[in-house]
Amino acid sequence: MKLPEDLKARSNNSCEMCSATEGLSVYEVPFSPESRRDAEIVACDKCRAQLERKEALDPQHWQCLATSMWSETPVVQVVSWRMLNRLRKEAWAAEQLDMMYLDDELLAWAKASGEHENDDVVELHLDSNGAVLQHGDTVVLTKSLDVKGSTLNAKMGTVVKNIRLVAENTEQIEGKIEGQVIVILTKYVRKQNA
Repeated sequence: MKLPEDLKARSNNSCEMCSATEGLSVYEVPFSPESRRDAEIVACDKCRAQLERKEALDPQHWQCLATSMWSETPVVQVVSWRMLNRLRKEAWAAEQLDMMYLDDELLAWAKASGEHENDDVVELHLDSNGAVLQHGDTVVLTKSLDVKGSTLNAKMGTVVKNIRLVAENTEQIEGKIEGQVIVILTKYVRKQNA
């Protein structure tokens, strides 16, 4: 994905959180006030995955917040505050959080996500064995399933290729069986090794 010129210039063509220069893309910051047009940052793949809770938090990686929290860019300050709160169990993060100041408007924006009240729980799609599922993975059914509203019976051992994750529910994926897209519970699948 090509970065917009204004974001490229502002970010110096690097991740605005950790300064990485590879795997950059635009991350739209959730729960931004409607009046804010500058609600995007440039983030690397690793930062983005952890911001979106698709990967477990790596406290070592987020040591970069000691620098990014002092950014003059309000949206970077907001994301830094949210991440420091998710990592507040780490002594260094609690110290940084104590030093950080946001004006009332930015603090309201930062708190709008509710992340300051949550811990670092990551919401991942896991198969029956606890393996992390990703878009495009291939899985095998571990149980025969009757498909509601259809005469289709998906047999145990059926291979389902190119799955899609259901965004709002970590216990569900979508896959195509016999030409029909169905919702499958993750507890009834096993990720197939490549």
